[in-house]
Order: sequence, then structure tokens, then C-alpha cells
Amino acid sequence: MDRARLAEFLRSRRTAMQPEEVGLPRGQRRRTGGLRREEVAALSDMSTDYYSRIEQQRGPRPSEQMLAAIARGLRLSLEERDHLFQLGGYPVPRRVRRAEHVNPGMMRIFDGLGDSAAQVVSDLGETLRQTRLASALLGDETGHTGLARSLHYRWFTNPASRHIHPEEDHPGHSRLLASDLHRAYTRAGRDSRAGEIVAALLARSTEFAGLWRDHPVTGPYCAPKRIRHPRLGLLELHCQVLLDPDQSQSLLVFTATPGSESAEKLRLLSVVAGQGF
Repeated sequence: MDRARLAEFLRSRRTAMQPEEVGLPRGQRRRTGGLRREEVAALSDMSTDYYSRIEQQRGPRPSEQMLAAIARGLRLSLEERDHLFQLGGYPVPRRVRRAEHVNPGMMRIFDGLGDSAAQVVSDLGETLRQTRLASALLGDETGHTGLARSLHYRWFTNPASRHIHPEEDHPGHSRLLASDLHRAYTRAGRDSRAGEIVAALLARSTEFAGLWRDHPVTGPYCAPKRIRHPRLGLLELHCQVLLDPDQSQSLLVFTATPGSESAEKLRLLSVVAGQGF
């Protein structure tokens, strides 16, 4: 671990980032550019004291988990994240774990959607970040582990993952998810995480196997969705998609037709947000 260069690197990235880039107000009392230490700590889900100790070259060596959290908080690129790990004395994270790291440009847009039902997902259906309204609408999709991190996998192996959608909509969702996984598999190949998910689903799901034999192909399209919320009932929503240039991640934003009953229910989500299902 190179404490001095690690501290210097963090300070350089902190002072280069502007509050507006992460959805924070600049305020009249801010005399210098960049973020404050306490702001970076909050964005990284850690205490101000812990983060400050790293910049001040004090305290214990930060773990890989802490460095990954700081990389997310500072919106580092993959190359900058790799450099951060090297300064911390750790091997560079394997790029097959790329989906755990939200691309900086996508993260900046996501930061401005705090009042919307929005989430960032990988090309394997792994939810990386959710706004509190998205969590209230869909449930927390970020806590799954292993293959179950992928909605594609959960949909075909865990019946509970389908409960928020009316049963008559299930066949359409199945085909879209199979097509989405097919696109990722074609791009990444058999010896990839997509290949691992496909192999597991072919072994466990006859429904998926049937769809896979048909070579399902569609574009990166998020169809209108009907979602059954346990407290608000049925919502009919549109889904807008922003695809990252390298096609590894997508930003999904759920909206409703203005003036509709679903729009009013979507507004009421702000009341039930954080209360769970």
C-alpha cells in the first residue's frame, strides 16, 4: 500500500468533482471547487472519520470493499478504479466483475433522478443501483447474490420473482428476458458469465430451454409494464431506456401517462417509499 500516493489520488479526484455532478447543491458558503470529505464519505456509505483518515494517511489499510465503495462514490472510471486498488496494495479486480461498477457517465445521470423510479442494470439483468422510488415499486433488487443477482436467472428459477406482474403478462416477459440474455451471450461467448447463466438455466428451466432453441432476438427494448404493487394495486407504466455506449449497462426510468390513475399511484410511491413490501 502506498499511503501517500493513495491519499494524493483521492484528493485529486475529490477536488476535481463538482457538487452538481452528484446531485448536490453548491451552496453559498462553498469557497472552493470540488467536494468536501464528508460529501465523499456520504456518497461512499462510510463515516467521514474513516474517509478522512485515508486522505490523512492515518488508520488501518482500507479493505477491497471500502476501496470499491470509494470508487463508486467518486464516480471513478474502471481505469481509475484499477489504479485505486493498486495504490491500496490489491490486485486489479477482474474485469468479469465489471457489472458491479456503474459507469461514471451513467452514474451522473442516475444521480439526477432521485425523484423518479429509476435503476441501473447490467446486460445480464443485475440491478446495480435503484432510487428509493424504484425500490418501493419493484422491491430491493440489489441484495441478491450469485446467479440470482440476474433477473434473467431469477425469473426462470424462482416463481416469487414473477408475482409483481399479472400472470397473463408472463409469456411476454419470458421471451423478452430470454432475448436479452441471448444478446449478451452472443456478444460475450460461452466462457463468460452470460454463458454460465445460460448453462444453468438450460439445466433447470424447460421454459427457458424452449425459448432458447428459438434463438430469440430483439433490440434493447423495455416494453410497457403492468406492475402489481401490494399497497397501490395495478400500475400501468412505460419504461424509458438509456443504453450506455459500450452496451454493458442500461438506465431504466419508469413513467406513467400524465393524469392517469397510474400516474397518481406513482406519485403516492413517495409516501410508501422505504416501507417495503
